[in-house]
Amino acid sequence: MMLRVGLLTCSDTRTEAEDTAGAALRRLCEARGWEITAYTICPDERDRIESALRGWADDDALDVVLTCGGTGLGPRDVAPEATLAVCDREAPGIAEAIRARSLQITGRAMLSRGVAGARGTTLVINLPGSEKGATESFGFVADQLEHAVEMMGGGGH
Repeated sequence: MMLRVGLLTCSDTRTEAEDTAGAALRRLCEARGWEITAYTICPDERDRIESALRGWADDDALDVVLTCGGTGLGPRDVAPEATLAVCDREAPGIAEAIRARSLQITGRAMLSRGVAGARGTTLVINLPGSEKGATESFGFVADQLEHAVEMMGGGGH
């Protein structure tokens, strides 16, 4: 199944050239045959993140949006709040799986506040902002994304 994916890097400081996490996620998605149809770097501002997520879900009807960055305990880390504000339903098992697997690698995984949820038929998943954290986390859940999208579109279990 070919998924249409959006990549949203949440950062006040990164440029596209510095966004190694976004670039790595692009490569991983394309290696699976998925199409990256949207990509942007957005400042750590809740309203801007929410606007991007709404547009990609409602107007562009993307299958999956992967955010990277903005999931920690810093005062400007607001990706989880923005994601929950726009999602109709949570998908807590995704974020739980990421944290559980990540804790096997580093204790700092417990500091991640990333969430996942659905807005209509678009699945939104928060990933860490570091290239290492984003790619590891993607690897933990990627095999389930096509099935998740099928289910969200009314397909069977």
